[in-house]
Amino acid sequence: MVSDVIGRLIEFWGFKRNMGRVWTVLYLSPAPLAAADLQEALSLSTGAVSMTLNELMRWGVVKKVWVPGERRDYFAAEVQLWKMVSRVMSEREGAEIDAAIEACEEALRSLAPHLASTDAQVRARAELQQGRIAALLGIARLGRQLLDALLATAKVDAEPLAKAALSK
Repeated sequence: MVSDVIGRLIEFWGFKRNMGRVWTVLYLSPAPLAAADLQEALSLSTGAVSMTLNELMRWGVVKKVWVPGERRDYFAAEVQLWKMVSRVMSEREGAEIDAAIEACEEALRSLAPHLASTDAQVRARAELQQGRIAALLGIARLGRQLLDALLATAKVDAEPLAKAALSK
């Protein structure tokens, strides 16, 4: 079943398998589905479907839709795949890159007293760490630039990354 394959793929990317399974069933459906339809199609509990739908809506890959004449909630998948992928990448990968940049910048600031040390061994170690942390910071900033370019244009020029990787 396609939903199982997509579920495994989604799980590989760090999400819950059922998120991929539910999204796939909605994506392949010609009409919005109720939670009960998803329960039946995937043999999931009411709670599992409810929690999964809430997570998918939080990520913006599923939306609640109104079906005229119906009182139940119905759900539809985001069908613009690039819109879905770019939003997830922006939020998830962007947050990780930003955290890495912040951590490296903080680490560099914390080295300042050690760089001014009168102990040559302490200073030498701090200088080594400063250079290596600066290299990590450079890669993180490059990662941010590449992600921003990818999200803005759906294309990435990997030449700066290749240059950085080959520079040492």
